[in-house]
Amino acid sequence: MLKFDPGTKAPNSQKSFNSHSCTKAASMMNLRVETPSSSLAAGSGGRGRPYHHGRRKLIKAKPKKGSPIVDEALLRIAALYKIEDSIRGRDPEHRRAVRQNLSRPLVDEFFAWLSAQAARVSRKSDLGQAMAYMLRRQDGFRLFLDDGCVDIDSNLVENAIRSPAMNRRNALFAGHDEGGRNWARFASLIGSCKMNGVEPYAYLRDLFISLATGHLAKDIDALMPWAYAQRTSASQ
Repeated sequence: MLKFDPGTKAPNSQKSFNSHSCTKAASMMNLRVETPSSSLAAGSGGRGRPYHHGRRKLIKAKPKKGSPIVDEALLRIAALYKIEDSIRGRDPEHRRAVRQNLSRPLVDEFFAWLSAQAARVSRKSDLGQAMAYMLRRQDGFRLFLDDGCVDIDSNLVENAIRSPAMNRRNALFAGHDEGGRNWARFASLIGSCKMNGVEPYAYLRDLFISLATGHLAKDIDALMPWAYAQRTSASQ
């Protein structure tokens, strides 16, 4: 959900949320994964570390002649992603239960193994620095195990915000505050269409026809992009 806020303060709608942030170290990126406060203990927000950044550092540090350490690390990380593939789209409690049962032992073994390998490699080498990066941020790499709302990496969010980020200059010409709010509403709807495999123009056309023909406000859920996707798939 995109929201236009001409001020510098956080939107009021965030008051009922605690959050985890999923960040790339030494970066301007700070991606928030927000969940209702009722599902998190007060003050439980934390900073997660996306595994694809740790994996990328290991690949970049791999010598041209190869490295058994990097190869083994990538296999261990791939095993975690395989588990994530099997639970993608499931409810948070199910994801957390599976991670506790299957992923946690692998993560424990991975960091114990990585610590042992780091002791054998020069800290000043590229590989030593890549391993130190993950070991120093171990708590962040473990965060996804305890919260089913947190993904193992931030790929989904990064891909989702790429289009709005590229369109940032266009948004400067909204004209006024209400224009900015309208832009944010349409950007949110179009983004939701893309996430649900819906063609935006067809959805918006159907939306405006429904509104013009007296669709009841209390049935607004039936106008959401995911509801439109279900209707169109059922009619095909």
